[in-house]
This record gives sequence, C-alpha cells and structure tokens, in this order.
Amino acid sequence: MRKISFALLAATLLTLGGCATSPPEDPENLCAIYQENRDWYEAAVNTREKWGVPVHVPLAMMYQESSFKHNAAPPMEYFLGFIPIGRASDAYGYAQAKTLTWDDYVRETGNSWSSRSDFDDAMDFMGWFIYKTHKINGVSKWDARNQYLNYHEGWGGYKRGTYRQKPWLIKVADKVDKRSKRYAAQYHSCKEDLDSSWLWRLFFG
Repeated sequence: MRKISFALLAATLLTLGGCATSPPEDPENLCAIYQENRDWYEAAVNTREKWGVPVHVPLAMMYQESSFKHNAAPPMEYFLGFIPIGRASDAYGYAQAKTLTWDDYVRETGNSWSSRSDFDDAMDFMGWFIYKTHKINGVSKWDARNQYLNYHEGWGGYKRGTYRQKPWLIKVADKVDKRSKRYAAQYHSCKEDLDSSWLWRLFFG
C-alpha cells in the first residue's frame, strides 16, 4: 500500500512539474511571447481591464525580474564559499514578489488561492502594484522606468529617493524602460491578430 501511495505521489509531482510553462523562445519580442503563450495574453488583457495597466509595462518588468522563469529566486548565499546560509531575499516567482508584499496583495484583493509561480496571478499582482504606485506616488501606469524604481525600492523608498544613491539601479530601470517601449511598438504591429485570437478563444474556445 505504501509503495502504491509513493508511486501516486511521484506521479502527481511529475504532472505538476510538467505543467510549468517554459520561458518564451524569443523573450525580446512581445508578439512572439504572446503568440507562443496565448494564455499569457489573456492574463495581460485581464490585467489591463482590471487595473488599467498596459500589456507591455508589466511584461517588461517581469522579464527583468525573472526572465519569465516560474520558480525564479535570488541566488543562494554561502558562508566560507561553500556553506549555504539562505537567499538574500524571499522574492520568488515570475514577478519576484516578496512575501510581505504578496501577502498585502492577497489581503487587499482576496485572491487567497494565488501563487507566485502562476503567470496569471503574477500578472495580476504586478497590475495591482502598478495601480497602487500610480495612486500613492502619482507615477503613470505607462512610465516603466519609474514604475520599476517603485517596484524595486518600495513606495516609501521611491518617495525618499533612495534610488538616487544606486546608479546601477537607475541603469536597470532605464533598461526596463527601453524594453517596455520596444514591446509597445511591437504590440502595435500584432495587437489586431492577438485580439482576434483572444476573442475567438473567449467565445468559442
């Protein structure tokens, strides 16, 4: 009986592992990303309708945070170069969301069954964060640079200007902004195709 139970558990874990979506083959191209993963586009559209966030901004931020890896986490730190002592942060998942911030999101939205390793939930989380950044610090939902600075430093840190002492972070934020603008231009060229496919799935899928 124990052998059967173990076999069932192993099969379940393998099945769950097989459900994880691999990173897109062409992460530099928004059209290719959403054409490869149509469910991701549905999640982006839902986020846009719910939070008023353009589909390209959270995608650009997410690429920077996790390279679209569902189980991304900060690197392990070691004592004496070989004794693992933990990670620098508890950030995890597609959005590299920290536990406390994720808990705030769950409490405010009631999305208690959400998971940081689920793309739909991660996209909704980022939509929530971008919406709150606009509300708290007045940053446009289309301003990927300053949205990312808020995302990294927190709303209080951004307000205090902590990022000004971090030239490396400003460079990363500029990189996110450039990617966001590139994604926006790409989206303009494939929006009609993506929308027609999304509507077909919505009504007939």
